[in-house]
This record gives sequence, structure tokens and C-alpha cells, in this order.
Amino acid sequence: MLIPRILFCAGSSGSGKTLITCGILQALINRGLKPASFKCGPDYIDPMFHTKVLGTKSRNLDTFFADDETLRYLFVKNASDCDIAVMEGVMGYYDGLGGVSTDASTYDVQKATGTPAVLIVNGRGASTSLAATVKGFCDFRPDSNIKGVIINHIKAGMYPVLKEYLERECNVQVLGYAPEVPDLVLESRHLGLVMPHEIINLKERLMKLADVLAETIDLDRLVKLAETAPEIEAAAPVKAELKCEKSVKIAVARDEAFCFIYEDNLALLRDLNAEIVEFSPIRDMEIPDDVKGLILYGGYPELFAKELSENRTMRESIKRAYESGMPVIAECGGFMYLHEVMEDGEGNEYRQVGIVKGKAYKTDRLGRFGYVNLTENSGDFFKGYGNPGRIPAHEFHYYDSTCCGADFHAAKPVGKRNWDCMISEGNLLAGFPHLYYYGNPKTAEVFMSKCNKYGEKK
Repeated sequence: MLIPRILFCAGSSGSGKTLITCGILQALINRGLKPASFKCGPDYIDPMFHTKVLGTKSRNLDTFFADDETLRYLFVKNASDCDIAVMEGVMGYYDGLGGVSTDASTYDVQKATGTPAVLIVNGRGASTSLAATVKGFCDFRPDSNIKGVIINHIKAGMYPVLKEYLERECNVQVLGYAPEVPDLVLESRHLGLVMPHEIINLKERLMKLADVLAETIDLDRLVKLAETAPEIEAAAPVKAELKCEKSVKIAVARDEAFCFIYEDNLALLRDLNAEIVEFSPIRDMEIPDDVKGLILYGGYPELFAKELSENRTMRESIKRAYESGMPVIAECGGFMYLHEVMEDGEGNEYRQVGIVKGKAYKTDRLGRFGYVNLTENSGDFFKGYGNPGRIPAHEFHYYDSTCCGADFHAAKPVGKRNWDCMISEGNLLAGFPHLYYYGNPKTAEVFMSKCNKYGEKK
């Protein structure tokens, strides 16, 4: 397919990629275009800001989780009905595995999809030195595909001079600039940006930003650059062998506490014949009626530890369902919620679901973070379905547990660091790692098969 597309990248995190991406998405919508958006890497929060603009779900593109063919398939699947696809990079353009590789970097996604890249450079306190930065990024790899530049944090008076200089010295299009807009700064929390629902009048602010960028960025040239992207095609992954013949209702927690969800995970479950029913462990009294499986993804449950604890009927409903044999998957924040006790951000302890016999507690640093490869040590979640093989995953958390589990082994893809983790029981797969089902569809297939069998028994 011929899908116009553009990728925004930068030299590091904190360079303004998310804000500029959201502003341009809104500006494109204001022009009557229908954009699709993607986030490179395993990030959950930035796509929520894209979604706030678009009103439709943003997706992730990650070359550690998925091979190039699968990545292209997911891109085409999610962008085929749109006028233009916009990708936001992660970290610095070339930053990949272990800090010493370009594998699984934004650059890697660009190579897999053949997408023209636009480098966002910080113009604050710099002038001619920007040429060294731009030229360095363009030439670091011969196939960098960096075709454009946007200068962030500069004043209008400096822009024409810098534009002429950079285009002459670096042989690259300078597409515009983003001026300082003090009331549009996005604040951060330990796992990244604060959540979109926490920012007062976010939609209005993004509309204001779009109006600013429509004046300072040449959107016509940007769209023309996106139209230079070559055709892209990919075959669909192999059909699942364990697809359920009838629809199976699956409950997925989604609210302020549980919101770190890969939309393609839900899409794959639906392809396996899942009917996804969302619920709130904070506000709903019990899990939805007639569900055959339960998924608790990550988020910020520690910010709502008191509310989650006080919702006793929900906690009891989840525990009853688990004890009746209902299959349950819980990741990171969802795993913490299943503990007997969880600390909030101030160290106060609150009783939670009680399936995991231990306490989730706060630490002062990231203990285990980044990509990992999971292999099975023991446990029987996959019993009867064969060894699941390598499962690519991701960890990023300041919390730890007195009962992390040891049924899987996690190994960093670069270096020697490794550890045991996760609980794998007959109807429970739980732990700190986040899973991306297209990286190893067997997790989703086995879960759906178990849910179907549970429903037949009921």
C-alpha cells in the first residue's frame, strides 16, 4: 500500500517530541485530514496524548517485540484507512538495546517501515552548532533517512537565519520551528509524563498549540515529505491454531489506575474471538457479568491504593472469580493490586485482592527496567500447550514485591543481568513484566483457550 507517513525523532528524551507530535496531529486534523498515530518503543503514556487529540487509539511500533514483517503488518493494518500516518520516536534516534546498539531504536523502526524522518533539535542556547548536531545525525548512518528538521525552543527572529544556514550546511529541509509556549509544558512523573486526564483543559491547550504550529511549521512541505514514503506491504502473521470457535467474553480493567494497555494486545485477543468488556476496579462494584477471563494491565494503582482497597466488593469479586478457576493475567500494576497488601506513594499500607501472598512496596529507584527475554522455569499456566519459548517483555517500575515469583527467567538482551520472576499457575499468569502478544502470540492463544474451557465448565 502507498501510505503517506512521517517520523518525528530527536537526540534524546525530553526534546519535545510528544508536544510537537500532538500539536501537528491536531493541526492536520484542523486541515481536514485523517491522521493515524504511532509511538516507537514500549511507551504507554505518549500514545494516550495522541489519542486525546485523535479520539481514536494510538498504537506502538517496537522492533524488539515484533519482527520487521509483523511490524509492517501492524502498521498497514492500523494506518490503511487514514490520510497520513505520524510516528513519534522514543529516546534518541539511534538509542537501542543496552545503550550500545541501534537495535530496537527509533532508527530501527524507520528502517523497517521506510519512513522519512524529521529531526527535532533544541535551539535553546545554540546557533551554528546546530549544524554539527544535524549533520552528525544525518551522517551517522548512511540510511538515516533524516529528510527534515524542526527547531524547538527558538524565537521567530532567529528562525530565518538558522533555516538558511542549516539547509546550506546540511542539505536537509528545515520545515519550521516551535517557539516557547510556557502554558503548554507537559509535566513528568516517575514513569514518564503525567496522564492526559490530569492536565486541566488539555484539549484546549493542544488546540492552541496546533494554531501556533500551523503558523511556524510548513505543513504543506511536511505532508509532501510524507508522500515521498515508498509503498509498504507485509503478510499477515500465521493464523492462530487455538482460535475459539465461539465468542468468549473477557474483562479488561481500564481506568485511572489501570491504563497501560497495548491496543494491539486487545486487537489480537479480538482476532482470537474475544469480546472485550472494560470495567473499573475503582468505581464498579464487581467484575462484569458472564465473563470467562480477567486481565489487569499496569498503570498507577499506587495513586489509588486507598480507593482500590475501599472497594471491598470488587476485591472479593476478583478473588472469587480466580478461586472458581477463571483465568487471570496481571501485569505490573495489576500484579501489585492482586497482592494481600500494597503501599501507596507515602508508604501507607492498604489491603488489596489477596491472591498473591505478599506485599507490593515502594522503592526509591528503578530496580529492574527495560527489555527482557522471558523463558519458562516452571509453573503450569502453559501446561498441555507446549513450551511457550521466548517471550519478549518490558519492565519499568519503582515498586517491588515480597513475592515476585520464580516461574520464569528474565534475561536482558544485552549484557549478563538476569533474574527469576512471575507466577505461573493453572489459571494465573502474573508478574511485573509487560507482555506484547504479537511478540509471542502463544500467551494470548493459551489464555483464550483456557477462558473458553472455563466457560464450558461453568
